[in-house]
Amino acid sequence: MNWLSPVGGRRWPAVVFGLLAAAAGAVVLLGDWTSAAALAVLQPAGLALLALTALPWGGLVAVAVAAAGAVLVTRPDVTMREVAMVVAGVLIVGPPATHVAAALGRRRGAAAPAQAWLLTAIGVVVALVGVFRPSTTGYATGAFLTVAGLLVAARGWWRAGAAAVIAVLLAAGLAVQWIDPHPGAFYAAPKDPPAGHGTLLRSEPLARNVPAGAHAWRILYTTTRENGSATVASAVVVAASAAPAGPRPVVVWAHGATGIVPGCAPSLGSDPVGVDSIPDVAAVLAAGWVVIAPDYPGLGTSGPHPFLSGIGAARSLLDAVPAAGRVGGLTLGGPALVWGHSQGGNAALWSGIIAPSYAPAARLAGVAALAPGSGLPQLARLWGDGIYAAYLIQAYSEIYPDVHFDAYVRAGARAPVRELAGRCLDDPKVYLSGLSVLLGGRSIWSAGPDTGAFGDRLRQNVPAHPIGVPVLIGQGAADTTVPATVQDAYVRQLCATGTRVDYRTYPGRDHVGIFAGDSPLLPDLMRWSRDRLAGTPARTGCG
Repeated sequence: MNWLSPVGGRRWPAVVFGLLAAAAGAVVLLGDWTSAAALAVLQPAGLALLALTALPWGGLVAVAVAAAGAVLVTRPDVTMREVAMVVAGVLIVGPPATHVAAALGRRRGAAAPAQAWLLTAIGVVVALVGVFRPSTTGYATGAFLTVAGLLVAARGWWRAGAAAVIAVLLAAGLAVQWIDPHPGAFYAAPKDPPAGHGTLLRSEPLARNVPAGAHAWRILYTTTRENGSATVASAVVVAASAAPAGPRPVVVWAHGATGIVPGCAPSLGSDPVGVDSIPDVAAVLAAGWVVIAPDYPGLGTSGPHPFLSGIGAARSLLDAVPAAGRVGGLTLGGPALVWGHSQGGNAALWSGIIAPSYAPAARLAGVAALAPGSGLPQLARLWGDGIYAAYLIQAYSEIYPDVHFDAYVRAGARAPVRELAGRCLDDPKVYLSGLSVLLGGRSIWSAGPDTGAFGDRLRQNVPAHPIGVPVLIGQGAADTTVPATVQDAYVRQLCATGTRVDYRTYPGRDHVGIFAGDSPLLPDLMRWSRDRLAGTPARTGCG
């Protein structure tokens, strides 16, 4: 494999570009890239670096690889198969091409060492694996680049060290894939789901970090998307073991943003029912209430996920109540409250809007929204180029046929934005998708997110419609994700609809701190909730 051995005895190209190629391979291997567009950038870059280990003729291959990568990047809907075909072409054609070029140039370097022929054979295998299993091309090519780059750069005793580094990196890559949460068979929709919404499909006990004195279940149930099509969603149900046997009140917890792809469901996490997942869960269970924590569609189950798409998310909250009522050992039927934070605050408010028509049997008694995603056009501008912006444009382009991803994201930003949107918020590899590095500081937007069809859909999903039950909105004064100024304006809108709104702000509290364990909101939330369940008239700040 001529482009894996130094030409004319020169070692610096092999050392420098070999190490860079190995680094690129490690990024591809350990990054668990979900976007073909991102792999269309990273894999050709790594292969081009590997080709440069054999200057000067390897430079020709590097230029050809870079050109092929550039063509892939400009394709708006590049697929894994297309990426795999380009990689295969490089790995199969690249070595003969450099050999012919060297011969035509009448250069006579040292014969390629045995490692070059071995790596040539491995490269062909990697190429064939990618062609026949395109979904594996990232892992296969990443491992190949790591191995090839380190072996080409190392000599003598350094080779043993390189082999050790290779083993550690490969083991780390396998470990990352093993520990990452992936939905299993439980989350798969049945082939012939029953008609209607709110139907329990399956349930199973959940023992992972369940509070002492409580039982928990994971459930799968039917619900309805905003467009009326049927889908399924998952949820966690928690109840105190010693609670009264009669009908119990229900708190539906609508969680904040965790991602927009399967694998991001809170029910898949290490602590799905702990205080970091559900605010003041111990106090709720001690009161004898049942907690239902839906994942929404598309986070454990198949997508698309209704990220800040109010009606679809709200339907999955309301449908979780009758589904949970069919879990053995539970007797629901008491009044229900919906609590939500951030994205979930938007969904909670929408549940109050649609409950009378969509789920009148839910007996909704109140809605508590903590730092809700309310003024969406303003928030879309505020979030700029960050992960929430990536979630928003990717989700809306999947949900709404009139919102086109390429109409709003500039061509050079599409690959990293799609990749970033494919990460869960708590994914330790999110930094690998950082837009500030990949985009060179330029904005991702080619058109303002609050303009055109995208802007219309954002305005459509602002929950500024009458809500017939009391509403509590809790807002941190130090929140920079959903600033108090945005919330102030939204509360004025909601009050104008005639909704009874109790709006409370908390100095020094940011977006997450609003429901942290020491937040003064938590006792306020419990008192407000007890009053709603008791039928006490609600106070309102609308005047």
